[in-house]
Amino acid sequence: MLEGDIGLQGLSPKEDPAAQAAGAVDGEGAPPGGPGAQAATMRVNEKYSTLPAEDRSVHIINICAIEDIGYLPSEGTLLNSLSVDPDAECKYGLYFRDGKRKVDYVLVYHHKRPSGSRPLGRRVLQNDTTLAARSVKQDQPLPGKGGPVGAGEPQPPADFHEDDKRFRREEYEGNLLEAGLELERDEDTKIHGVGFVKIHAPWNVLCREAEFLKLKMPTKKLYHINENRGLLKKINSMLQKITDPIQPKVVEHRPQTMKRLSYPFSREKQHLFDLSDKDSFFDSKTRSTIVYEILKRTTCTKAKYSMGQGEGRKKDSALLSKRRKCGKYGITSLLANGVYSAAYPLHDGDYEGENVEFNDRKLLYEEWASYGVFYKYQPIDLVRKYFGEKIGLYFAWLGVYTQMLMPASVVGVIVFLYGCATVNENIPSMEMCDQRHNITMCPLCDKTCSYWKMSSACATARASHLFDNPATVFFSVFMALWAATFMEHWKRKQMRLNYRWDLTGFEEEEDHPRAEYEARVLEKSLRKESKNKETDKVKLTWRDRFPAYLTNLVSIVFMVAVTFAIVLGVIIYRISTAAALAMNSSPSVRSNIRVTVTATAVIINLVVIILLDEVYGCIARWLTKIEVPKTEKSFEERLIFKAFLLKFVNSYTPIFYVAFFKGRFVGRPGDYVYIFRSFRMEECAPGGCLMELCIQLSIIMLGKQLIQNNLFEIGIPKMKKFIRYLKLRRQSLSDHDEHVKRKQRYEADFTLEPFAGLTPEYMEMIIQFGFVTLFVASFPLAPLFALLNNIIEIRLDAKKFVTELRRPVAVRAKDIGIWYNILRGVGKLAVIINAFVISFTSDFIPRLVYLYMYSKDGTMHGFVNHTLSSFDVSDFQNGTAPNDPLDLGYEVQICRYKDYREPPWSEHKYDISKDFWAVLAARLAFVIVFQNLVMFMSDFVDWVIPDIPKDISQQIHKEKVLMVELFMREEQGKRQLLETWMEKDRREDGPYNSHSPQAGLAGAEHHGGTL
Repeated sequence: MLEGDIGLQGLSPKEDPAAQAAGAVDGEGAPPGGPGAQAATMRVNEKYSTLPAEDRSVHIINICAIEDIGYLPSEGTLLNSLSVDPDAECKYGLYFRDGKRKVDYVLVYHHKRPSGSRPLGRRVLQNDTTLAARSVKQDQPLPGKGGPVGAGEPQPPADFHEDDKRFRREEYEGNLLEAGLELERDEDTKIHGVGFVKIHAPWNVLCREAEFLKLKMPTKKLYHINENRGLLKKINSMLQKITDPIQPKVVEHRPQTMKRLSYPFSREKQHLFDLSDKDSFFDSKTRSTIVYEILKRTTCTKAKYSMGQGEGRKKDSALLSKRRKCGKYGITSLLANGVYSAAYPLHDGDYEGENVEFNDRKLLYEEWASYGVFYKYQPIDLVRKYFGEKIGLYFAWLGVYTQMLMPASVVGVIVFLYGCATVNENIPSMEMCDQRHNITMCPLCDKTCSYWKMSSACATARASHLFDNPATVFFSVFMALWAATFMEHWKRKQMRLNYRWDLTGFEEEEDHPRAEYEARVLEKSLRKESKNKETDKVKLTWRDRFPAYLTNLVSIVFMVAVTFAIVLGVIIYRISTAAALAMNSSPSVRSNIRVTVTATAVIINLVVIILLDEVYGCIARWLTKIEVPKTEKSFEERLIFKAFLLKFVNSYTPIFYVAFFKGRFVGRPGDYVYIFRSFRMEECAPGGCLMELCIQLSIIMLGKQLIQNNLFEIGIPKMKKFIRYLKLRRQSLSDHDEHVKRKQRYEADFTLEPFAGLTPEYMEMIIQFGFVTLFVASFPLAPLFALLNNIIEIRLDAKKFVTELRRPVAVRAKDIGIWYNILRGVGKLAVIINAFVISFTSDFIPRLVYLYMYSKDGTMHGFVNHTLSSFDVSDFQNGTAPNDPLDLGYEVQICRYKDYREPPWSEHKYDISKDFWAVLAARLAFVIVFQNLVMFMSDFVDWVIPDIPKDISQQIHKEKVLMVELFMREEQGKRQLLETWMEKDRREDGPYNSHSPQAGLAGAEHHGGTL
């Protein structure tokens, strides 16, 4: 019998009394055959076992000599560690029980442990692992998987659903063994009813998959990185000395002068790579990525349909054959169906505590995820090494964004201080505060509101100047150029990281189809088959997705309408509350109506925005699911688009209302516009709506950052972790022995929160980017508050990734994907919105028009009077005049309101005046000029700054040249060696040629035999 044909079993019961007893309990006999067969089994066991024979706590079962086709034979083994006490040899779960093989990935499943059952010592079982044409029939399931208990014990009621899951796990794990992976099981854990399958990828599997994935690995060839010379070198060295205290104490972060040449891994060219330490050649991130790729493509099709009988079985076999044609279900499908409850790579170890071995996780915790190092640069290379390129790029982008906020914050503070310094020199606000002008304003609401003095709005007018001054226009232009510079700076930084991380030639390949997509394809193909139609190359078309697209459209329109309705509700609240407060007898209440109404309405808006953000996130995910995208990348992009659209509308609709709609459609005294014929539209304050826009923007921005971004990110994960802890503790109270054991690494990681992707992290930063750029003309301090938030956000996210989340699977990526396009879109939109804010929301244009067209002395004296129109109180509609017209102590004949209209003594009284059209023309002209000028300047910045730094393009070219030289030298070496052999052959053939032809022929035959 060949070695590969022997079904490996446990030690013979005759050799092991404990196994003999277990076999008697389970109704299992000795292996067939005499002593010779048993001896052969023992010899094979000794060959494939990586554990010492005397270790009785771990047993090797169900092993077949699995040959990796075309490669070295895989020593894939499935190990069962029932009743295993943890010890330091396996570093508490980081290694297999032999202490040599590293755990690269973990699968978690739930199993039902019947009452009265106990962990058994050894079992002699067989498995149906199929290898090419060879197979061994499965008689009994694997131990620890709900196998049969002793004949004398009561049988638990059959749970076909659990059996189905168990059969599917058996088949899937058998297929993983065939793929060359090595497995070890642990069901004797501190977590009741939870089993773990530890996975290890041996060297030959890592090499094979690295070649398939075209992973760039460092070669033996070292080369010098081009360094700056002369003045630049001195400047760089000086900057390094200055910034040394804020650099993280991480080896990967130090500037390097040498770099290894990288090349896609190839088993045929292993001599090019430095394989002196095979254990560290593939780091833990790469190993887990390789294992995850195998898990995704390994299928599980048979076991699900193995329980039917008769006609049902025939139908199942038809389904099985169809699934094999059109469906491949990997780990994602098994997780979705509950066959496995979790799958994740392990963290490198503990990050705090006594006697903790130093590891990358601990280093990240100390130098990155601690609030005490908030002033330091991020160790981005170490983040990439531990979490992968995709997460590394997110934190690199967040770091660049935070750095770029520093100059924006400084300029914003200067603009704000300029407003503070010039507030006493602002003539319009001084005129509004001057009580000698005695300007009487028209009532703000019908009947209950009375006339009021403009000087009562003095504080609002003075505060408006802090944000509505000539420097604001400069700041808007600056921020538009800042956004363009930020995008270009990020592109250059991204190229540097691509070069440093060996991603210059990386192209994303098409991902595996999602489990939901393949299920829909299977369903469609079965429908076609029932109608006797052709089923080859079945895929989902737009017709299949049309109901989902229609649902998406209707749902998104409905959600936007809900947002508008809520804003309208808040408007009605403001109007009705203002009218109610106007009836209050307290003078202090009546004098602070506008501030009270604005503050309470903004808080209501904030609460609604935070709640709807969570609701819209769930709705966006559901809408994306019903579309059934083919790949995970497509799913992610569609989800991002929907979530961003809904959250953008939700966050900015109240701000858009204040900026562009409030006070625009009010009407005039005697002819006001009403909502539902009852509520009069709101008016802006005499100083304009910009101050109210500033209040709205600041409260919503700061509230979202404090409550949603920080409080939710800290509080919710900790609450979930505490609930899981209580649940697991309650489940394991019955197992008293388990409390004595120290948790293994995979058990500790199982209690952590699963990684949910980077979409929430990017989303909150993009929304913040919108607050910083879209309405920056009304709130110059927005960059400063964003900077302060991001300093905390970086460490908060870092702490969450290191301590609160399971380790995510490393994903290769060379850019931030669709988020870059969204950032560019927000940057372009910011130019347009700021142009309209300056032109229509602020008084900047009316002031310019007055200064250059109407001012008699070239100053702003008389500007306030110029912007106010007059109204004869006798023209009020019936039932709208104030109930108390003598509230000011005198009878009012003419009141003023903010608008450009003809006076009541004019021939065309209350018609729009020529001044209105002059100001409107100036506003539109400013929008056109500002938008085109700033867009041109932004594009100029984009054109001037190259996307790829010059030194990086030179290094990439140098790498290509060095790679060509390396292969040319290798080719020359092969040619010289071949020529040496040929010359040697010719010299050896010389003596034979001097004899007879037969002798020469014999010599040639002899030579061919030696080759």
